[in-house]
Amino acid sequence: MKDIMRGKDRSTLAGAARRDELRKARKKPIVRCSICMRRIWMNTTHLMEPLGVPEPRQAWTLCKRCHQALLIEMHRSPVRSPLRLRIAMGIVASERSPHIYAPRHQPFSDRTWILVMAWGFAIAMVLHLVLIVMLAFIAGH
Repeated sequence: MKDIMRGKDRSTLAGAARRDELRKARKKPIVRCSICMRRIWMNTTHLMEPLGVPEPRQAWTLCKRCHQALLIEMHRSPVRSPLRLRIAMGIVASERSPHIYAPRHQPFSDRTWILVMAWGFAIAMVLHLVLIVMLAFIAGH
């Protein structure tokens, strides 16, 4: 084991480890928009809330489309407090977020419940019929 760690082999292991570190460092993280969750390839806008807002101050990364919508909402807003950005961000997020259109858990509709109950009654009726026939067959012998 000591022979392997001496000389060339040791430098080869160190070189391989260094190459792995460089490869991981070169790999860019995926940047997503804080509102619409789309990947942002270029034209990212980083926003941080101004001083004077209640803690914690928040920061966002926006794509070009969400940033344009935010600017329009900020222009329309009559609010002039430090919370203006947070309020406008909430309004834009309520319109553009992918989570508002597709809730994760949707309750069954009435039609679905009626179908489940009808199939349940039909299966229970067949099982009872089979049980009655089996009991009659056993009692007959």
